[in-house]
Amino acid sequence: MIIEILLIAISVSMDAFAVSIGKGLTVAHKVRWQDATKTGLWFGGFQALFPVLGFLAASTFSQYVTAVDHWIIFALLVFIGGNMIREAIFEDDKEDAEETADFDWKHMLPLAIATSIDAFAVGVSFAFMPINIVLAIVLIGITTGLFSIAGVYIGHFFGARWQKPAQIAGGAVLVLIAFKVLLEHLGILAL
Repeated sequence: MIIEILLIAISVSMDAFAVSIGKGLTVAHKVRWQDATKTGLWFGGFQALFPVLGFLAASTFSQYVTAVDHWIIFALLVFIGGNMIREAIFEDDKEDAEETADFDWKHMLPLAIATSIDAFAVGVSFAFMPINIVLAIVLIGITTGLFSIAGVYIGHFFGARWQKPAQIAGGAVLVLIAFKVLLEHLGILAL
């Protein structure tokens, strides 16, 4: 299960990684470590918070949906993963062009919330999985924080070359995990 949690953590961090690359693209001069760290803390913190909120919301209603929980997990993960792939392939690069080099709370808070919406849905799916939620939250937060810090530097030094492939890979992993969960619950794959 730790491998699945790590793969989910990496996958949901790809949106934040892509936005961090965009932030790095906007830095005209040398990237300050403080700005990269702020980015990691904002994105990692919100990516850890939103699954908790999703988990708590779903746990409240879990007794009513346990018979179909595997379908809920499947639908959520396919939707999130498919959306990540669609955004990477079809969205215009104008969003990165409009990004500013500011790392203050007015610029980072909306980005942190926007990149964490999918983490809320992942938290909902966690409520129906036999998972250590504390471990999952810690891994998601740390993984996203590290990817975000790296993204700022990568964006500054290498440009947007890896932004879309990372987002597509993250989406594909979520879709594959969704199918694995569904096939296990249907008895096609051994648990």
